[in-house]
Amino acid sequence: MNSFFHFEEFTPWGFLVDMGFLSCLLLVGKLIRVKVKVVQQLFIPPSLIAGLLGLALGPHGVGWIPFTGHLSSYAAVLIALVFATLPFSSQKASVKEIVTRVGPMWVYAQLGMLLQWGIMGLLGIYLFKTVWPDLNSAFGAMLPTGFYGGHGTAAAIGSAFSNLEGGLKWEDAMTLGMTTATVGVVMAIVVGLLIIKWGARHKHTKFIADFNDLPPELRTGLLPEGKRNTLGEATTSSISIEHFTFHFAIVFFVAFLGYALSVAVKNWCSGLEAPYNGLELPVFSCAFVAGLILKKFFDLTKVTRFVSHETIQREGSLFTDFLVTCGVASIKIGVVVQYWLPLLVLVLVGVLVVFLITFYFGRRLSPSYWFERSIFSWGWWTGTMAMGIALERIVDPQMKSKTMDDYALAYLPIAPVEIILITLVPIAFTAGWGALLMWICLLFSAVLVLLSFAMKWWHPVRKHS
Repeated sequence: MNSFFHFEEFTPWGFLVDMGFLSCLLLVGKLIRVKVKVVQQLFIPPSLIAGLLGLALGPHGVGWIPFTGHLSSYAAVLIALVFATLPFSSQKASVKEIVTRVGPMWVYAQLGMLLQWGIMGLLGIYLFKTVWPDLNSAFGAMLPTGFYGGHGTAAAIGSAFSNLEGGLKWEDAMTLGMTTATVGVVMAIVVGLLIIKWGARHKHTKFIADFNDLPPELRTGLLPEGKRNTLGEATTSSISIEHFTFHFAIVFFVAFLGYALSVAVKNWCSGLEAPYNGLELPVFSCAFVAGLILKKFFDLTKVTRFVSHETIQREGSLFTDFLVTCGVASIKIGVVVQYWLPLLVLVLVGVLVVFLITFYFGRRLSPSYWFERSIFSWGWWTGTMAMGIALERIVDPQMKSKTMDDYALAYLPIAPVEIILITLVPIAFTAGWGALLMWICLLFSAVLVLLSFAMKWWHPVRKHS
């Protein structure tokens, strides 16, 4: 097969071959999810299965699948497309609604992000770097890159480090981030299920459900007739332009604007003095900014009426599925082996830190349904949002705790902070400001805790609560 699909250099047909193999792996991953009971019980997404198969069968494994070697580049492009969808797929909410209804959830979720970055980033600088002097100072930050951020953030930060010039380039960041993201998904479910069993035994759960009682569509991922959702209301006539073509065009145009902005900034900075001559803004961040600007223009010109946020949200999920597959399949086994001991310690310490953050603050910032909110956050902060939802549906099948509703509102002010942090991490560590950025995260966390006391959002733990 290697000789049959052989390309001396990258071509459009090479891209077609790559996408063909990736699509085949996604279909096989979906089949495995539908048929294999253990995979259903662990809620492993087909995109992750496809990525692991691509890793095992691709050039970094046994070599049976002849990928062209551009999977990591695809990941960088796909994350730009994912971020291009965000400004158009978010629901609107007033500041008053966020403050009065979901203030505690906002503080809790914001703490979960900032503390994970701050603690693990500083441990990397002051502990891991001391024990293993050859490690990059940003090594500790690879834990939140994969755990809190997931495969998308791993692709974003990994590509940012890989695009640096000269000795500042750190190509291993992509593999390390993808590895922690993959391990995080496993930790989310395996440890999450153990936590649920413990919580049920100690009567902390309010709506506990046995796995066997879950509806088949949650286990297999196949929706039966009568439970199928629409993909968004058609806003254009196919006589003029197909609905999906119109929305794809918007997303790709925004990603293109982001790339153009990133290149323009890089070219402008190249004429400056060091260290600013090496400054380069990540394409995904620029795509997000471009999307915000275009969204504002659409709002002013009433074009927004013809943009379906459900459709663009689905397109973002489409890009994310391929992103996870590409990212995991592009993991370099040699790099993982090279870092195996500090990587193992990083993951073990990271699991403990995230566990303490999740359940300590979860009990104190949730006046009701603290366990349901905490188990959702565990799945989110170690794996992905999908993992959090999967765990939430086990303990709260009918979603009576309103955890997802509150999260949707709480995440609106969190998203800009997250994007700024993802953008600054490679820049700060490269410029030697990594420790400062991590200390700022901890300082902001302390301010949030004080705010929770001032707003009476902090609830002391009662005995037997």
